[in-house]
Amino acid sequence: MTNFGEILFFNLDSAYSFIIYENTSELPVNWDELAISTIFLSTQYFTVLEKSSPENMICYFIGIFENEKLIGIALSQFLDLKKLESFGDRDKRTKTKIRNFIFKNFASQVLVLGNNMLTGQNSYTLMNGFDDKKAIQTLYKAASSIKTNFANKGIKVHITTYKDFNKEEIKNFDIPELNKEHQFSTQPNMIFTIDENWKTEQNYIDSLSKKYRDQYKRARKKASLLEKRKLSLAEIIRLEDEIYNLYLHVAQNAPFNTFFLPRNHFKVFKETFKDKFLFYGYFIGDKLIGFNTLIKNGNVMETYFLGYDESIQREYMLYLNMLYDMIAYSINKNFDEIVFARTALEIKSSVGAKPQKMYGIISHTNPFLNSFMSRIFKYLEPETTWQQRNPFK
Repeated sequence: MTNFGEILFFNLDSAYSFIIYENTSELPVNWDELAISTIFLSTQYFTVLEKSSPENMICYFIGIFENEKLIGIALSQFLDLKKLESFGDRDKRTKTKIRNFIFKNFASQVLVLGNNMLTGQNSYTLMNGFDDKKAIQTLYKAASSIKTNFANKGIKVHITTYKDFNKEEIKNFDIPELNKEHQFSTQPNMIFTIDENWKTEQNYIDSLSKKYRDQYKRARKKASLLEKRKLSLAEIIRLEDEIYNLYLHVAQNAPFNTFFLPRNHFKVFKETFKDKFLFYGYFIGDKLIGFNTLIKNGNVMETYFLGYDESIQREYMLYLNMLYDMIAYSINKNFDEIVFARTALEIKSSVGAKPQKMYGIISHTNPFLNSFMSRIFKYLEPETTWQQRNPFK
């Protein structure tokens, strides 16, 4: 089943119990009955991770039980940052070099309670009527078991972190086991709320102030020479090398990375999720110059990874046009909101996304270093200065 042995299962009268699974084939048959709130805790999504997670990532699936009844499900990911050749090549500042040195030497083995590939609360979900704080205590014990398992193999987990929670959700982490750990706030999650009165893209355009209507018109004019196509699985497979090179160009030029997707990731996602996973390619003639991906998550549209040629992106305002295309599709298909996630905060706010502050908990295994975590974290989390825009009348 797994190699966790005796530390696999934890139980106290005052707490829930847990089982840690390493393969989707081991999951309880009723697992997906609890994954209603988000597909990112479903066996279907875990299958994608199983087949195409980043090379430096190991995923663990955690079942939370009351007696023998499955009442909660969770995801944990172990990241080995030493396997990365680069954390991101964009910034060459001294502070960035210090941060990279810290990661390489003191924080390269990271255990995440949650999903490091996504933004938002994709850590766990619990059946109605059960105690969130008791569930967090159980996840803390599960994390301890995972760390013990690594220690038995001679691998020391440096950093443990719980991510991403809003201001209400983070209150559940006010438990004795975590009261000495550092609570942090990261870059916000950019959420675009679709007005219930918008039935078409034109309704959205009409709601913009003149300055941002002009921005919309300018961007659309620039994109008039591009062809946008929804790609099938066969096309994704045929263009896999071009797709990966475009993804890698964007990823490597980000200020910071803790993983890189494998080459087959988008193919596996499309094979698994079919019409729930949308892949749009942007072409000049037959040449793919950019792409973006979307995931249908109930009534929420989740933006996923993208890629583009930076030199062409600027000329055609491609990134901005991608945002407008995502908004248009989501309005036309009656979604309630779009999760635009982190990065490019200002341009996302210029199309109407609002920042949602996100919180987490982080600790270092070394007690001395952990006492300075509030200072160390400033080097671990890149700072972003940006101006929020309001494009609406």
